[in-house]
Amino acid sequence: MRKFRILVIGGAGFIGSHLTESLLETSNKIIVLDDLSTGSEGNLRAVSKSLKFKLVKGDVRSARTVEALVRKVDCVYHLAAKSLPVSLERPRIVHEVNATGTFNVCMAARKGRVKRLVYISSSVVYGTAQYVPIDEGHPLQPRTPYCASKAAGEMYVRSFANAWGIPAVVVRPFNTYGPRARKGVYSSVIPSFVDRCLSGKPPIIYGDGKQTRDFTYISDIVDGIAKAADCDDLLGDVVNVARGEEISVNRIADIVLDLTGMKDKVNPVFEVPRPGDVRRQVADIFKAERMVQFKPKVSIEEGIEKYVKWRKAS
Repeated sequence: MRKFRILVIGGAGFIGSHLTESLLETSNKIIVLDDLSTGSEGNLRAVSKSLKFKLVKGDVRSARTVEALVRKVDCVYHLAAKSLPVSLERPRIVHEVNATGTFNVCMAARKGRVKRLVYISSSVVYGTAQYVPIDEGHPLQPRTPYCASKAAGEMYVRSFANAWGIPAVVVRPFNTYGPRARKGVYSSVIPSFVDRCLSGKPPIIYGDGKQTRDFTYISDIVDGIAKAADCDDLLGDVVNVARGEEISVNRIADIVLDLTGMKDKVNPVFEVPRPGDVRRQVADIFKAERMVQFKPKVSIEEGIEKYVKWRKAS
């Protein structure tokens, strides 16, 4: 799929920008559609001068915009989404972008006859693990409007694949971190902890910190997405992409405190749990290993160290 003309929807965001950089190495042309509400042109600085790259500022909620762009390409990677914290404050816009936006992409893919549609979902569709590790057959039990909207997006993609034969793949990345990860009010755990520690402040942990996640470095996620997109045997199917290692939020705080030199200076501050927080998650990645030879390379300690160095330099 890398050799074709490619549309990356949400390509100015964290994962999308890294994916765009990787795909541009071998593709004929990359178009990024992004409304820049979360992503930024700065994330695409490394590719902005390439003659094979074009950024279109637009909204996935516009069926006309999406259809016009999909018609020009062979392959679509769909990553545009409003985040989980936004869904707790403004659930309607999250539904419109994440669910209706994905419906628009599916409709356009059907009309445009794309060679591949790759939908980037999320591990949040699983909710709290009923068993671990979580394989692709685990029940979907969304705990927030964001989680529900991502699950709805999956259903649209797979239903269009079944009804009209659209060559689609659903990828479920687990907790992704690395350079360009969101900072500020809607920070994910690692960027938030690192920012606070580098500012001499203690990390804030919501709940008791014993909740677990499968933190996966951005380069491994991008590698998994690209390999899944190339796999014909995954058409109409779903696959986990993750490190496959269960780590508590408390452990993440310890690593960040150590790598930022704050371990003996501050202690984590514990606050009330966030609504809909997932208690336990770790991925079963056997399917990705078997079908696309996916093998994560970056350990949690190495990945956080890379992120801390990038954050200090940015």
